[in-house]
Amino acid sequence: MTQANSNQFISLIIKWIEKILAVAVVLAVMIYIGLSASGFMAANWHEKEIFYELIYRVLLVTIGLELARMLVTHSFIAILELLAFVVARKMLKPDITSVDVVLGVVSFVALLAANYYFVTPLLKPDPQK
Repeated sequence: MTQANSNQFISLIIKWIEKILAVAVVLAVMIYIGLSASGFMAANWHEKEIFYELIYRVLLVTIGLELARMLVTHSFIAILELLAFVVARKMLKPDITSVDVVLGVVSFVALLAANYYFVTPLLKPDPQK
């Protein structure tokens, strides 16, 4: 087997492993949704902590789905969106410190800058063509 063939073979195996991992993550998210739903049905919705927990879990599910998408698509946009949801989940905790808020804002600014400078130029059509 030549070097090029072995590299293609390894790339193919890695892509299939990533797809299998993505399916495993989606299945785990579905199980998590099912188990969480039953707990929320019995919850006391007069407490604000229940709403915070709902938001926290929704963002966790979204992060899981974005992780699965990132494993399949390999796009820079998917990575940025995954990181944005991770930062948002961290910032929505009611007990974060002011340092965490500042770091979260800086993280969002960095993600927006990465999107503007690295992703947006790729999406714009070239006016010279």
